[in-house]
Amino acid sequence: MDRIRLDKYLSSQMNISRSDAKEMLRAGRVTLNGAVCKKPETQVEGSSDCVTADGVEVAYKKYVYIVQNKPQGVVSASVSPGDTTVIDILPPAMRRAGLFPAGRLDKDSTGFVLITDDGAFAHRLLSPARHVKKEYTVTLERPALPEELAAVKKGITVGGEAFLPAEVCPLGAFSDANAYSVTLTEGKYHEIKRMFAYFGNRVLTLHRNAIGGMRLPPELAPGESRLLTAEEISLLTR
Repeated sequence: MDRIRLDKYLSSQMNISRSDAKEMLRAGRVTLNGAVCKKPETQVEGSSDCVTADGVEVAYKKYVYIVQNKPQGVVSASVSPGDTTVIDILPPAMRRAGLFPAGRLDKDSTGFVLITDDGAFAHRLLSPARHVKKEYTVTLERPALPEELAAVKKGITVGGEAFLPAEVCPLGAFSDANAYSVTLTEGKYHEIKRMFAYFGNRVLTLHRNAIGGMRLPPELAPGESRLLTAEEISLLTR
C-alpha cells in the first residue's frame, strides 16, 4: 500500500466522511501505533502501521468482497432512484465508497450476488472469455419438453443472438415438478428467461446458487450479507 493521509485512511476504511474523520482526530479518539494522533495529514502505511478508533483497530482492506443473498424486490445496482438496492441493504459496517454488484440479478430474482469495489476482479469474473459458471434453480410455468432441454443443452439462437450450451437438469425428484437446475457460462441479458420464452414457457422464479466454485452460504437468510474469506474469493473464478 502507498502511504496515505490518516484522515483519508479513516474515511475509506470506516465509511465516514473526511470531516467526520478529522473530528475524530481532533477529539483524540484515534491512535497510530499506540499513540494518540490528532493530525489529519499524518501519513499511514496500512500494511505496517496500527490505527485504532475509539479503541477498535481499523484494519486496512484495499478491496472488499461480499456475498449477499439477494431477496426479491431489491435491485442489483449501486444506485437506483425509487428502488432499494443491494448496497442499501448492506450492514452499515460493510458499506464503503465504490461498492457495486459484480453482475446482475433481476429485481424479482433471488440468491447469490457478489458485491465488491475491485473493478479488475469483477471484469475477470464477468468476462465471457473466462466462462465462469453460474448455477441457478429455475421454476417454469410448465414442464420443459425433452426436446426443449436437448436444444438448450446444445445451444440455441434467439432473435439472432446465439446462446452457448447450458447445463440443465430437472429437479422433480427433489423439488417442484417444474423446477430445474441451470448452469450458464455466459451472462447475457435475461438469458434464462429468453431461452425458455423461445419455447413458449415462462420463468416463474430464478435463484442463483453459485458463482464458479463458490456456493451461496446456506446460513445466509434472504437480505443477509457477509465478507468472503480469501479461500472463498479464489473459488469464485474456478
